[in-house]
Amino acid sequence: TRPDNLRVFFNNSDERDRASVDLGRQFPDLTIQPLDVPDEDWVARSQASLRAVRVGNIIVAPPWDIPHTGKLTLDVGAESGGTPLTRPVVIVIRPSMGFGTAHHATTRLCLASLQHVDVRGHSALDIGTGSGVLAIAMSRLGAAPVMGIDDDPDALHAAEENLLLNRAADVTLRAGDVRAIALGTFNLVTA
Repeated sequence: TRPDNLRVFFNNSDERDRASVDLGRQFPDLTIQPLDVPDEDWVARSQASLRAVRVGNIIVAPPWDIPHTGKLTLDVGAESGGTPLTRPVVIVIRPSMGFGTAHHATTRLCLASLQHVDVRGHSALDIGTGSGVLAIAMSRLGAAPVMGIDDDPDALHAAEENLLLNRAADVTLRAGDVRAIALGTFNLVTA
């Protein structure tokens, strides 16, 4: 590539084509060559080396690092005032474009907080569900019904895939903006 060549990426071909026409009008001597490149899940590629994360008695693990549940011991200190557990809960999350592998502090703080509240039998809503990890955690801790909502189709796709990996969880997913949809009331909300 010569120093005077530029490569510019657009979200879709319509934006690219409009820019190409506008630049061609402003700079008639400019050579513009549209090129389609494959859309890769860069987030998943960057997260391919992630390992399981333990937050109290919840372990969030990628499919390649699922701990053997028979070797896990209960962290009794994490149970103060929360839903009583007989063994740690393992949640399998495939890293993807949906936020929520428990490597980020906000997810870990929500997971820790959920273990200090008895969620059994309480309705729960996860706003901006991303990977679905918090909705899955609420369901596995006994909340019901549980709904996850997100306005990002990629996030909802990731959450659907993660629900298949966590069949013990009972979560309804919904597409949309929470500000524009009547959802009813919930006892517990994570965001």
